[in-house]
Amino acid sequence: MNKNELIAAVADDAGLSKSDSEKAVNAVFDAITASLKQGDEVRLMGFGSFGVTHRAASEGRNPRTGEKITIPASKQVKFKVGKGLKDAVN
Repeated sequence: MNKNELIAAVADDAGLSKSDSEKAVNAVFDAITASLKQGDEVRLMGFGSFGVTHRAASEGRNPRTGEKITIPASKQVKFKVGKGLKDAVN
């Protein structure tokens, strides 16, 4: 399912127009993104939680040349599935 299919499904389930459901879906994504940018965790009961982890800098090797390279520190988004979603899929 891509974003347009999600918008269409939300429109059908909620009885909204596609433009209204697009605004709603985009607002949810924007709110999650803004919260994660601030370093906050987003918990959706029964679905899962989004959080940000920090990955330290490390050394790696270029697979072509074997040369050592430094991999810079970065932030990674993580998702932990909730019990309700896990049970629904299984």
